[in-house]
Amino acid sequence: MSQSPYLPPKPTPRPDRVSLWRYLRLFKSDILSAQPARLYRAWMAEFRTPFFRSYMCNDPQLVDLVLKERPMDFPKSDRVREGLKPLLRESVFITNGEQWLRQRRIIDPAFEGGKLRETFPAMWAAGQACVGRMKAKIGAEPIEIESETSHVAADIIFRTLFSIPIEDETASAVFSEFKSHQRASPVVNLGALLPLPRWFPRFHARETKETARRIRALIEKLTAARARQISAGTAPDDLATKIMTTPDPQTGARFSTEEMIDQVAIFFLAGHETSASALAWALYLLATNPDWQDRIAAEAKAVFEAGNPDFSMLGKLKLSRAVFREAMRLYPPVPMFVREARCPESFRGRAVKPGSQVVISPWHLHRHERLWDNHDGFDPARWETENGKACLRAAYIPFSTGPRVCPGAGFAMAEGPLLLSMLVGAFRFGPVERRAPVPVAHLTVRGKDGIWLNISER
Repeated sequence: MSQSPYLPPKPTPRPDRVSLWRYLRLFKSDILSAQPARLYRAWMAEFRTPFFRSYMCNDPQLVDLVLKERPMDFPKSDRVREGLKPLLRESVFITNGEQWLRQRRIIDPAFEGGKLRETFPAMWAAGQACVGRMKAKIGAEPIEIESETSHVAADIIFRTLFSIPIEDETASAVFSEFKSHQRASPVVNLGALLPLPRWFPRFHARETKETARRIRALIEKLTAARARQISAGTAPDDLATKIMTTPDPQTGARFSTEEMIDQVAIFFLAGHETSASALAWALYLLATNPDWQDRIAAEAKAVFEAGNPDFSMLGKLKLSRAVFREAMRLYPPVPMFVREARCPESFRGRAVKPGSQVVISPWHLHRHERLWDNHDGFDPARWETENGKACLRAAYIPFSTGPRVCPGAGFAMAEGPLLLSMLVGAFRFGPVERRAPVPVAHLTVRGKDGIWLNISER
């Protein structure tokens, strides 16, 4: 791994040319270090296997073509669905076409700006609970911060979705099972690499299938209970109620119980996993940049002591927002999106056949040497520069972009800076000597052996 006292950790890329079988082994263990260094400066790259071809697109014009201009011609790849199917089934994250359009018509209204304001009390309460848990753990030993950020992110999901804290018996069981599911799920399933017919078994590990089944059973319990509350007129006005009572404006139909289970599964995976990853990396980056950490602490003190906590605070956490945005530039929680070309295409003069895989990589786009100033460095002030503003528009996609942009993007950009400010306002974070985290891609970008920090109260 590249090490520098000035640069955040970055995986060591593989040699430029390796055999297919070595590449597949590397890819299965970590998709980040499996890629060659040239991708950080290439506008496009082609990869060939005996079964399919894939094209990585770093050219912002190609990214816009695939994600913004003609997204229906580049649907989500079936190969990506393979590993996620046991848990997510037909969730909005992996569906395509009319099914996906219908799901978004029902889901999107719950995340509109005005309704986001209503989630603030739950975010604040979860943040306070996290500060309390961490105060009880402070001692001479370092703390693995990813486990703490996972805990608080899951707490927020349950508070905003079902109005229950993480301590609730069912919520706690889902969180526990999900940690087991993470450990059991490989980065890539066999079905993603081989041209298997639909009827052929996908060889998911027994634990992957079992943890997915248990998670879905727990979610079904919550969803069925909420349906009864809605019928009785006693349901709280949270995200689950909003989504379950929103009809498709074109057909009038609502989600069935099975469909709602699929959506809750992706809300938990996307809303908890990605936020936990981004927050953990943001805390690490501040631990290694104490000047920025002190500025965040001062900002938090000024904002939080100015009045009672409310949604308007978020607009005042400008430095925290810049740091959180920079953390997602360096460590985008979802490092790659995979689409599939439906019709013949031409990318930068190269013919692309139908069925080809099209890879959009925030990991490489966000560190592209021809686009960003100080591409590997931590610099939250970049967002005020001309280069930073231009790249924010053209080469920054932690939540994807276009019609398939994450519906919870606004939620994440409220939650992340708020939690960052609450934690840095309460604690001082420092790096652990000779324990710099190594970024690897599992379901999201995490530290290979966790992210360990020294923590003390301010």
